[in-house]
Amino acid sequence: MNKNSLKRGLLPYLFLILFIFGAYYLYTTVNYKVNVLSYNELIGLLEDEKVKELVITPKERAVTYEITGKLDSYKEKESFFVRVPLSDSVMKEILGTGTSELKITTKADPESSSLLLILVNVLPIVLIVGAGFFFISKQVGGANKSMDFGKSRARLSNDNNKVTFKDVAGLKEEKEEVSELIDFLKNPKKFTKLGARIPKGVLLVGPPGTGKTLLARAVAGEANVPFYYISGSDFVELFVGVGASRVRDMFKQAKHTAPCLIFIDEIDAVGRQRGTGLGGGHDEREQTLNQLLTEMDGFGANEGIIIIAATNRADVLDPALLRPGRFDRQVTVDLPDVREREEILKVHAKDKVLDKSVELSFLAKRTPGFSGAALENLLNEAALLAVRRNKNAITMSEIDEATDRVIGGPAKVSRKYNEHEKAVVAYHEAGHAVLGIKLPNADDVQKITIIPRGQAGGYTLMMPSEETYLSTKTELLQRITGLLGGRVSEEIKFKEVTTGAHNDFEKATKIARAMVTEYGMSDLGPVQLEQQEGGVFLGRDYNKSKNFSNEIAHEIDKEVRKIIDECYQDAKKILTENQDLVKKIAEALLEHETLTKEQIDCLVETGKMPEEAKEEETKKLDELKAIAKEKGIKGYTKMTKEELEEAISKESE
Repeated sequence: MNKNSLKRGLLPYLFLILFIFGAYYLYTTVNYKVNVLSYNELIGLLEDEKVKELVITPKERAVTYEITGKLDSYKEKESFFVRVPLSDSVMKEILGTGTSELKITTKADPESSSLLLILVNVLPIVLIVGAGFFFISKQVGGANKSMDFGKSRARLSNDNNKVTFKDVAGLKEEKEEVSELIDFLKNPKKFTKLGARIPKGVLLVGPPGTGKTLLARAVAGEANVPFYYISGSDFVELFVGVGASRVRDMFKQAKHTAPCLIFIDEIDAVGRQRGTGLGGGHDEREQTLNQLLTEMDGFGANEGIIIIAATNRADVLDPALLRPGRFDRQVTVDLPDVREREEILKVHAKDKVLDKSVELSFLAKRTPGFSGAALENLLNEAALLAVRRNKNAITMSEIDEATDRVIGGPAKVSRKYNEHEKAVVAYHEAGHAVLGIKLPNADDVQKITIIPRGQAGGYTLMMPSEETYLSTKTELLQRITGLLGGRVSEEIKFKEVTTGAHNDFEKATKIARAMVTEYGMSDLGPVQLEQQEGGVFLGRDYNKSKNFSNEIAHEIDKEVRKIIDECYQDAKKILTENQDLVKKIAEALLEHETLTKEQIDCLVETGKMPEEAKEEETKKLDELKAIAKEKGIKGYTKMTKEELEEAISKESE
């Protein structure tokens, strides 16, 4: 702590103490009663022996005595005050009139002490001036801060928190794309001697949580250069021109430490297209963007300064920001595949105590679509659950529960269904599961539960057998059919429908409409009638031109309805043919509430839960061994069920 901060911390307490003493003094003074008497009255009281106490203080400068005292009839906080001429005859008369019982005290003149005089006369002035100076300095400090708006908010990363490529799991191709930046920052002459120009800016584009910021920090760590990081929102302020000033100051600071790297997170906050939206653009944001464009590739040269920016909304950025000479290169940081997810899990599992039964490769297969941040959160949730359960290590039980938490939220154990609602949810999820099992191109059913989580009363977890990047028309149709399975199962079993399928309908309708308007998978032909993403600005939404007429809009609705109706009928046909399997799964859910893949597979193959199937298998094996013993078959105790059946069949022949 420096001296200035220490002074600022002590001054308020000092003023508080002075205020308390002043308040106490005023309180005692107000409550103390003083009666002013004349000299003759004092002599008369002394003669009548009514004076109890006298305190005499000579005032040499005023040539008077100040006399205070108390009478017999006074209360505790009551006294009198008399001022008399400074004369020996006067004092002799007063002293001579008093009695032996009178208590007389003489005090020295306080004004005779120069130190006390200074304290009494100078100290109040000093305190008043000090208080005024304190408050003025605070105001000046506030003004200085307001004048400090134009300073850059970019922060220089601490060397103790250095990140390298070893800390970034996956992203193999992305690392190769940015490796040239590292070589340039380490040895720029290697590129300049051949006339090569290194990209001035690299834009990292991808969904949230995929590691864009981590990759930028790793580039600076590998190159061992200063790393400035700032958010796009740090540039924009209320006053026009402040953001542009901060951009200039940021590049000014970076030039002093070049070669260096500047990282701008969420650049879409300041880099949106100019002149868009209702009423035009935002003057402050546009001026900031103009200054950033000038600094990156204007009249000035910023040799040795490389900018890395990150966003998940590249479609809203201004074209001038993305042209060659500014952000020359775009690197897409996408969601990790199964191999990359396993590497990410290994990185985040280093400081976790995992049980031997936990297989990260299996967990990676079960988490398609998870970002790196989601995987880190999954393991952290599992660790928290293990602590709550007082376990010494994280087991698959905690990881399963953590996966469900990340997907659907915590289990609503307190929410209780009545028997009818529970049965409806069980048959609803059983309908989804049976369609997932029977449809050839559907995803594998991994888990079914009727325990409510978040807004869902239950859910069926389905994962693809292998990750693909393209979807066929048949796969999309079967996905819609699977989504409609819950409603169909309710209708077949209870002859009534509920509101539980509203989210299924939302997903199914979205897929069907995309097939018609975006993918060209309908009778309307291979025509893109709608864009995948709507306008990102309100002005664009209002001025958006329709790509089809009203007649085509009617045809779109008909095609969407046709797809949904056909898939609904397919789902109804499959579930009607497999009512026994639907019933078995639903009854198992009502009893156990959650079914794993092993239990589901056993129900499909044997019609029983694994425990019941194993018990029946053991009983059947014992019966075959008993028959083999009667027939005198040698070595029957070591035979399997199939071998025993074959041996008994041969013996019977």
